[in-house]
Amino acid sequence: MSGEQNKIITWSDAGARFLKYLSGERNVSGETIRAYASDLHQFALFLAGQNGPGEIELRSVTPDVIRSYLASVHHRLEKTSRARKLSTLRSFFHYLNSSGMYDENPAELVSHPKIKQKTPGFLLVDAAFHLLDSLARAASREGSSWRKARNWALFETLYSTGVRVSELVNLNRDGVSFTEETVRVLGKGRKERVVPIGVKALKALKYYIASLNFQFPGALDSSPALFLNARGGRLTARSVDRILRAEMISCGLWQHLSPHGLRHSFATHLLNAGADLRSIQEMLGHQSLSTTQRYTHVDMDRLMKVYDAAHPRSRKK
Repeated sequence: MSGEQNKIITWSDAGARFLKYLSGERNVSGETIRAYASDLHQFALFLAGQNGPGEIELRSVTPDVIRSYLASVHHRLEKTSRARKLSTLRSFFHYLNSSGMYDENPAELVSHPKIKQKTPGFLLVDAAFHLLDSLARAASREGSSWRKARNWALFETLYSTGVRVSELVNLNRDGVSFTEETVRVLGKGRKERVVPIGVKALKALKYYIASLNFQFPGALDSSPALFLNARGGRLTARSVDRILRAEMISCGLWQHLSPHGLRHSFATHLLNAGADLRSIQEMLGHQSLSTTQRYTHVDMDRLMKVYDAAHPRSRKK
């Protein structure tokens, strides 16, 4: 592409095409598209402040301009958020490059903020059992609301399957097979996978559905969603986070844990019990094995036992 063509590409036109591409060809989730759109809009506002009113041309976006933008948000955004904004710009320009609309990627020349890898929170096995058993007792207590039954089923399902919280709230009732003991999940990129679900989680789901039908006959007719809110609509990821915090405190667990922490707990407990990493990767829906490794916490005692049992030059042989 010639430099002259570069000059006539405007930011708004390129941004609209990029978001349409994500939606139509990449099958990216609506939540992800909204995040990309927000990042591009915020950067456009910064450009408008730099260049004044009028249509923004892509040629005005240089590595130094991007560095100035990241510096301007340095004090109000965490490194992870700044890194995501840079990744959005890199993906945006990469799309323009690959589609032949623009032949430069100024974001590639900007260094990524160095992010210290955080160890994600998770529950020990005893704590996970304490939480779930407490939820089961609360749900089965005489006169208990269907919401307590839902909360028990919600977190039994999350811990039993290891699905993402976004996948959890998007589960439909027809995606649960009580006979095959599986759940059909729509994951990232709208890729479907089938994961096992344990008998205790299935028991909790049956109890929740029966409780809801008993207290509000016909409530399930209004939505295909598995987990409903008080208005009969689909439960949101934000609500799951709020419910987990409240239930953790209610059962005496003051550890800060997000729903994602139960996903980490699922992977860690499976690995510590002898499951192989590739099987866990499949259940979690990860494309990369290195991502799965970050989700697991293997205690050193277990590592030493595996080492001593397997290594031909182990000191104990």
